[in-house]
Amino acid sequence: MLAKAYIASGFLPSEALTHDGPRRPKAIVLLSGGLDSTLALHMMKEMGVDVVALSFKTPFCNFDCGRGACGGRIGDTASKYGVEWRQLALGEEYLEMVREPKHGYGSAMNPCIDCRVMMFRRAKEVMKEVGADFVVTGEVLGQRPMSQNRRAMQVIEKESGLEGLILRPLSARLFEPTLPERMGWVDREKLLAIHGRSRRVQMSMAKEVGWRDYPNPGGGCLLTEAGFARRLRDLLSHVRHPDQNDVDLLKVGRHFRIDASCKLVVGRNELENDELRGLTRKGDLTLEVVGPPGPLGLLRGSPEEGVVPLAAEIVSRYSDAPKDALCEVMVRPWGGEVRTLKVKPAAPEDVAKMLI
Repeated sequence: MLAKAYIASGFLPSEALTHDGPRRPKAIVLLSGGLDSTLALHMMKEMGVDVVALSFKTPFCNFDCGRGACGGRIGDTASKYGVEWRQLALGEEYLEMVREPKHGYGSAMNPCIDCRVMMFRRAKEVMKEVGADFVVTGEVLGQRPMSQNRRAMQVIEKESGLEGLILRPLSARLFEPTLPERMGWVDREKLLAIHGRSRRVQMSMAKEVGWRDYPNPGGGCLLTEAGFARRLRDLLSHVRHPDQNDVDLLKVGRHFRIDASCKLVVGRNELENDELRGLTRKGDLTLEVVGPPGPLGLLRGSPEEGVVPLAAEIVSRYSDAPKDALCEVMVRPWGGEVRTLKVKPAAPEDVAKMLI
């Protein structure tokens, strides 16, 4: 009955739904590089399911932040199991969703339900493209409060257009059988009934398989972090259409709201200073103390009179310059002439008022 309903709706996953030929069932496995999704992939391969691994790169990924650690881990897993791996980037449409999520936010700025809906919609597109039959995810019922409760999972399935086609092997026996189970593409008796935040069962499974090097549990999404969420709220309240560079800037340094049009970012170490140099673009100013060691400051916006000297005072505050004497700060416009200012380092209480 379930298969007929999907045929009637005009959505036919693949030929596996309509004949008993030799082709094995095929699944899109959402692979994050974490333990749960890797176990889900392992279970599908053990059951003889053909797999295409699919991962997503959002503007707010925390694991790699441009350095490739997460992507490398996913690629290694896909290679180990001999499966095709595709990675999709979610860009401007993701930023717009974060600004006004239909289902609201979690504890910080994390629109988990809307995020999952977007990812599953894209997974559905890939499923059709490669002729797969269903989608697999490592989600565990009750593991995450916002998106992995029963009601949220039902909403996500419905809004993504994948009702009955999302298999969660780690918790499958806590749900009604999905289409893959009813069609016999996977053996329900070999699926699990894990519930909650404990990872004891998963860690035991990993030990049996011989895995030792897997990431600790925890979010790979910066949107769940309170400090990052404050910066993002500030950005969205002052910039109508932020781009990836604006978002990447949120991941670096100390942030100060100077006025409605200007923000200053100050590096906390040499690595962040280098990252700020790489993020500098047309219209930005960089500021550095001349002489004593200190940070790089990046001023973004349209500075009115008095803003640049104030930014110089903040930058010098975090340098090794004497706090009670004038120091020289080099101001470098993008593609413009360098000039210097002599300022006194800002008082700590004044700096604190502007810290985001």
